[in-house]
Amino acid sequence: MSRGATANDAPAPSSAADWSRAIRRFRTPSNGRAIAELALTLVPFVVVWCLVYMAWARRMPWAAVPLALLASGLLIRLFLIQHDCGHGAFFASRHANDWLGRILGVFTLTPYAHWRTAHAMHHATHGNLDRRGVGDVDTLTVSEYLARSSWARWRYRLYRHPAVLFGIGPAYVFLVTNRIPAGFMRGGWRPWLSTMGTNLAIGIAGALLAQALGLGSLLVVHAPIVLVAALAGVWLFYVQHQFEHSYWTHASGWMSRNAALLGSSHYAMPPPLRWLTANIGIHHVHHLSSGVPFYRLPDVLRAHPTLANTNRVTLRQSLGCATLALWDESSQRLVRFADLGRAGANTIRS
Repeated sequence: MSRGATANDAPAPSSAADWSRAIRRFRTPSNGRAIAELALTLVPFVVVWCLVYMAWARRMPWAAVPLALLASGLLIRLFLIQHDCGHGAFFASRHANDWLGRILGVFTLTPYAHWRTAHAMHHATHGNLDRRGVGDVDTLTVSEYLARSSWARWRYRLYRHPAVLFGIGPAYVFLVTNRIPAGFMRGGWRPWLSTMGTNLAIGIAGALLAQALGLGSLLVVHAPIVLVAALAGVWLFYVQHQFEHSYWTHASGWMSRNAALLGSSHYAMPPPLRWLTANIGIHHVHHLSSGVPFYRLPDVLRAHPTLANTNRVTLRQSLGCATLALWDESSQRLVRFADLGRAGANTIRS
């Protein structure tokens, strides 16, 4: 799979800073628009969630399943509103962003302050081969993989298998690693406060709902909604960074704006999916200027059509990303394990 615009067609790396400056004018949040976007997401989520419960209670799976899928989509949108809060991009007020982010963390099972710190590290290090490991998908270079033992290769192959990445992985992230300050166990009291405070709020909300509806009914309704949303969220994050002509380099040559423009995709989706995912598919623009509110990202593409074709990945093309696994430094692209066998152990043809 190739980009909608190749590396030669995309803005030259030297102009990445110019692109960042060009879209800076879109960074101003609108409180009125933010309130409307929140209402148009949170109210339907609560209503649809209740309809799912009623459908299961009346033994109507034919209605419950599609409604649960819609609820999962709305939960993803709530997470992405929380994501914008973490960047200070949803409301104009930092305090409003932080308090909304904490509240939404109970819905999304994500400790807001701890996640915000890890996500900021992702933005600051994405594409840097010497600073991998926080807030990203573990990615080895071909030479690193070939230098590992057979056991270590097998473990990496298992980790990168689609059934693990998109099956076990999402549940593990949201149900296990989000329950402890993963990666910051010795980072002081703040990560623990954020994580344990969120866990306590989730526990209280869950206990009240279980008391009102019954624990079994709560799990039947909410667990599938959360798990489907987690799977879709991990898939979105994966495609936004794990596409063939991405950007990885060592610290000596790494530049943040180049990594943003060339190492993040434009995941082009149909309008309904674009709305449910809060325009997060316009990810290269988001990385170029994370302070642009999600509701203004389409304005950037309309003002700068060139960006619409940079790193463009369609839904159909994105399916091919699932088996990409290794960064080949010689050809500057992500490759599959199968490419090692076809091209030999030392060389991968571009």
